[in-house]
Amino acid sequence: MSKLFRALIMGPPGSGKGTISGRITKFFDTTHLSTGDVLRNNIEKLTPLGIEAETYIRKGSLVPDDSMVKCILEEIKDIKGSFLLDGFPRTKTQAEKLWEVQKIDSVINLVVPYELIVERVKLRYVHMPSGRVYNLDYNPPKEPMKDDVTGELLIKRQDDDPDILTKRLKVYDNETIPVLEFYKTKGILNEFKGNTSNEIWAKLKPWLEEHMDLKEEE
Repeated sequence: MSKLFRALIMGPPGSGKGTISGRITKFFDTTHLSTGDVLRNNIEKLTPLGIEAETYIRKGSLVPDDSMVKCILEEIKDIKGSFLLDGFPRTKTQAEKLWEVQKIDSVINLVVPYELIVERVKLRYVHMPSGRVYNLDYNPPKEPMKDDVTGELLIKRQDDDPDILTKRLKVYDNETIPVLEFYKTKGILNEFKGNTSNEIWAKLKPWLEEHMDLKEEE
């Protein structure tokens, strides 16, 4: 019998959440839902939710909690199997509204020392079209400053400026600690600590194997 596992993945900017999410979807039978991708898809398809969301984004405002919850629920309602939500919920209100309609089995929280995150992003570069992330220290591209797949140039994201990142980490703390506390009261918060994505993955993968179905080899 297949295992149904509905999970959230959380972690501060620069914690390796994208890398870990990619590994989870590579090895396990689950659907990865990134909030950013969901919003972009709705905006591109000109859905009512997408049109509404774009009006807020254009003004530089946050999309209201109700709209975000509707957007996510619309995406997950047709998923019959396991899913991994990434980037949502961001606020306690969103977490509460989601819980009313869709129960979550586990929250995977990545814990990385902030001083390490700030040091790490100084060496982080991305291939923007695909979202592939490289680190010149421990995950360098095969050719200097070029994407492994396309050969296109890598760039440094504006958000990876150390000063900007430090501010983002403070915002993350203010928003996310109440969310984590909410899930802690539900008894589903699971924390995985490490200095690198590889350290965290070494602890997370065996735990996931107990809860999720491995992806069948093609």
